[in-house]
Amino acid sequence: MNRLFTILALLLFSFSTAQNIAVLKYNGGGDWYSNPTSLPNLAKFCNTEIETAINEKIATVEVGSIDLFEYPFVHMTGHGNVVFNTNEALNLRNYLNAGGFLHIDDNYGMLPYVTKALKDVYPNQELLELPPNHPIFTSAFNFSKGLPKIHEHDGKRPQAFGLYHKGRLVVLLTVESDLGDGWEDSEVHNDPEDVRLKALQMGANIIKYVFFN
Repeated sequence: MNRLFTILALLLFSFSTAQNIAVLKYNGGGDWYSNPTSLPNLAKFCNTEIETAINEKIATVEVGSIDLFEYPFVHMTGHGNVVFNTNEALNLRNYLNAGGFLHIDDNYGMLPYVTKALKDVYPNQELLELPPNHPIFTSAFNFSKGLPKIHEHDGKRPQAFGLYHKGRLVVLLTVESDLGDGWEDSEVHNDPEDVRLKALQMGANIIKYVFFN
C-alpha cells in the first residue's frame, strides 16, 4: 500500500504545473495557522513584481495528505510544538524528494520543535546554514548579506538553514528574521514600509528560486 501511495503521489506532483502554494497544517499543538494574511500578500507581490502567476487563494494542506503533491511550494510557521508521525514524515520526505519545497519560517519559539521533527523526515541529515552568496538571496532582489532582519526576537542575527536532496535545496528554515510577519497586512505589526518591503522581496526571492531555478 505504501509503495502504491508513493507512486500515485509522485504522478500527481509530476502533472501539477500550476503555481499553487499552500500553508502546511501539522500536529503537535503549534499554531500552524499564524499569519493568515502573509501568503496572500506574498502571492500578490510576486504576481506584480516578478510576473508570477500564483493562485492568490491560498490552500491549507496536511502533512500526511496526498494533496501535498499538488503544491510545489508549501509554507510552514508557528510558535510552538511540531510533531510528524511516521506516515507524515514519509509523505513529506517523498514530496520533497519528488521536487517539492518546504519553507519553514520560525515565528518565534518554533525552532527546537521543528528541528527535532525534521529529524524524522531526514534522519541522516543536519541543517546547514546557507552562505550569503547562495542564489536564493539574489534570485529576484539582491540581499548580498543574506537573510534580512524583520523582527528582533532575541536580537540575534537572522539565519537561513537548509536540507538537501541530491544537491537540491528542499527545505529552507528561516530563523531570527520572521519573514511571515513582514508579509502580513501592514496594520497587523505596524512595520515600517521599508522593512515590510524587504520581507516581501526576500519572499519573492524564495518563490522565484522554487519555481524558476
